[in-house]
Amino acid sequence: MKLWQKPLNSHKKTMDNKMTMQSITKIVRNNLILAGIAVLIIVTSLVEPKFLTSANIENIIRQFGTLIFVALGMTFVIMAGFIDLSVGGIISLVAVVTVTLIDKVGQGPAIIVGITIGLICGLLNSFLILSSGALTQAEALFLTYGMSLVFGAVALIYTQGVTQFLTYSKTDISLFNTINSGSIGIISISFIIFIVCLLILYIVEKRTYIGRSIVVVGGNKVAARLAGIPISKTIVFIYAVSGVMTAIGTVILVARVTLASPVMGIPYMANAILSVVVGGTALIGGKGSVLWTVMGTLLLILMGNCLNLMGVSTYIQYMLKGAILILAIWLDNRKQFSEGN
Repeated sequence: MKLWQKPLNSHKKTMDNKMTMQSITKIVRNNLILAGIAVLIIVTSLVEPKFLTSANIENIIRQFGTLIFVALGMTFVIMAGFIDLSVGGIISLVAVVTVTLIDKVGQGPAIIVGITIGLICGLLNSFLILSSGALTQAEALFLTYGMSLVFGAVALIYTQGVTQFLTYSKTDISLFNTINSGSIGIISISFIIFIVCLLILYIVEKRTYIGRSIVVVGGNKVAARLAGIPISKTIVFIYAVSGVMTAIGTVILVARVTLASPVMGIPYMANAILSVVVGGTALIGGKGSVLWTVMGTLLLILMGNCLNLMGVSTYIQYMLKGAILILAIWLDNRKQFSEGN
């Protein structure tokens, strides 16, 4: 009995170690983005002591602000199997209109008008997609890119290409100052706005019929139609959400930089899509989460901040972002292929 006991115990121990390694590997594979954030923070803090200073952390939070709102709205669009390239034009248009209206109608009404413009832009996108019968991502890509050019051109015509400065306003701009630097206790107002928006979108995603409809439409539009899911209403909803969230992010951006340029929205289009895809939302639709978009956005902001601190060229950073987007799409496609087989 003793002769068999030792080999059996040894085999069992080997199997236990193998299962433990497989479990760890699975956890890391399923949480690559969290692992990436952890590694980035540890390595950067060791290489660059300024990384964990209070001033730099505040800078990271400020950069996080506008992009996360645009990315959260983009999440629903991509989950449904579409895409929205008009967000850059929406940011520019909402920014210049909001700032120029402050002296005419006051800061509160100007913000409301700005957010309403974002909503209208989103509804226009959905109208064009539905009226043209463009139910594929490629068609939505070209239509929304065209609308981005239109929105950007309207912003340029409206301002004659001149940057509008918030600080030049003759009336009260205290609301913008509060959004930018105000706080309740130790929690900033902009962070509270973010948490409220995130909570609403998360509830919509997980607890409502329209949230489930978004996933089904993104997974298989034919099956969604056969199941009686209102595809048209879903498309209107996702683009309306994208427009509103982009407008809210624009208001926070204007409050932070205290100006509005008719071309200021251009960089946010690619970064928003990158944040969503890196966060794990499938570019072909049918899978995603606003919570993971938050993680994807945080990873990109941390990476940009890290590279800036180390003096890496902006051109190199653009190249790295492009490489990350390609890698994220490649990995997602490989995963989809392996699951299909």
